[in-house]
Amino acid sequence: MSISINKAIGIHDQALAVRARRLEVLASNMANADTPNYKARDIDFRAALTEAEDLRLRVDLSRTHERHLDGDKEPRFADALYRVPSQPSLDGNTVDPQLEQAAFTENTVQYQASLEFLNRKITGLRGALRGE
Repeated sequence: MSISINKAIGIHDQALAVRARRLEVLASNMANADTPNYKARDIDFRAALTEAEDLRLRVDLSRTHERHLDGDKEPRFADALYRVPSQPSLDGNTVDPQLEQAAFTENTVQYQASLEFLNRKITGLRGALRGE
């Protein structure tokens, strides 16, 4: 009986990648809080994770002709959406520093939880393989 690491880990590695990308977007927002006309962006975690799961479940395709398109194996959750501002500033900047800090902190805690869950999953698999 073969062991599929992808099935054992599930979607948790993709969740970690989506959370890491969201941290980058939120950090960019905070860094540009004083930049005129900067528009705050964010990633819809649920939609990005659904897209990553759909990609993971997709059947592998083989190219039979050189002009066929490659099957895309990388999630495309890099598309960050513009956030609707609650109170844009006079210079056109839509970053709310307190909102960004709260979203960054929340996402950091969720990233650490995903990382811990993945670590425990791998530790459990390693223990099962060693017969512990």
